[in-house]
Amino acid sequence: MTRTYVDCREMPSGSGCTVAIAADSERELEDAAVNHAVAAHGEHDTPELRRMIRRSFHAGSPPVEQPRSVRA
Repeated sequence: MTRTYVDCREMPSGSGCTVAIAADSERELEDAAVNHAVAAHGEHDTPELRRMIRRSFHAGSPPVEQPRSVRA
């Protein structure tokens, strides 16, 4: 089983959120990431939000350093 993660630093946001979430199942990761988006960023749990989150999944564990695509 491959670990999967999503990194909030890669999402378009002005909040500067640095949360990264990893899980062994994609379903568990999706649910945790949606819960974070709703609780921390005021998003609504919609099919589009879930699609956006699933498209942001990566295999492995989140990097310690900020992803290059987000650096100023």
